[in-house]
Amino acid sequence: MASRIPEVIAALVALGKADSAEPGSVLAGVEIADGPEASDTQAQEWLIVGFDGDPSGDFEAAQSVGGWSDLRSGREEQFQVLVAVVVNRGDQDVVAARARTYEIAQRVEAWLRADPSIGLRSLEAGVEATRLIQEQTETGATARLLLTVAGRAFT
Repeated sequence: MASRIPEVIAALVALGKADSAEPGSVLAGVEIADGPEASDTQAQEWLIVGFDGDPSGDFEAAQSVGGWSDLRSGREEQFQVLVAVVVNRGDQDVVAARARTYEIAQRVEAWLRADPSIGLRSLEAGVEATRLIQEQTETGATARLLLTVAGRAFT
């Protein structure tokens, strides 16, 4: 089965890396990752495309359902790709951690509003849902915001 999910993940990662390289960007200093990358970085802020950001979870990345658009031209795919924004703080300020996750997530939404095709043919996407997880430990506050980037594409 052909799927556009690999293209969507690659496009979102590329947008994140380009955005983070811009001087003065909201994403400056944010680690942009393609799925659960192994890294020795000490980054405290992450934008992870194709992973829910939970190292003890099931490593869910995306899902799709499809159907025929017609017998000659191909198939329509409806997809959902998980994007996690993770902010770790060395203090107990969960309010600041939560606010920063939403600030980072707004960049993802801005890319999708500016170009719902994210540069790909026969595709449209947007942020469909979000889910916030907050944690306080002795090492500080952590906020993880999960975005569901959903859309449809033709293969």
